[in-house]
Amino acid sequence: QVQLVESGGGLVQAGGSLRLSCAASGRTLSSYAMGWFRQAPGKEREFVATISWSGSTTSYADSVKGRFTISRANTKNTVYLQMNSLKPEDTAVYYCAGRAGGFIVTTASTVGSWGQGTQVTVSS
Repeated sequence: QVQLVESGGGLVQAGGSLRLSCAASGRTLSSYAMGWFRQAPGKEREFVATISWSGSTTSYADSVKGRFTISRANTKNTVYLQMNSLKPEDTAVYYCAGRAGGFIVTTASTVGSWGQGTQVTVSS
């Protein structure tokens, strides 16, 4: 299994931006569909964004469409989530997720590898 480590979370004011990174080790990410999920206190983990192994296909939750951008650099074994125009409702722990051999990953049950999560807090 690939090991995933997120970074880049923090506290930001509403309207601000953050970029999350997910660094992989143990295996190359080039054959993995990758995604980001988030979990707010008292809520279930939800899908945020996904990207295919080649980077040619992306998909987003309606709540973040137009504000968040997922990208990947397979040569660096890293996946990114650029988050702009942040809102207080974006506050959550953000998790990097990998699915070996899959095209994209939009459901938590299909995730094979999870990162430990990084906290994002957006103040109003």
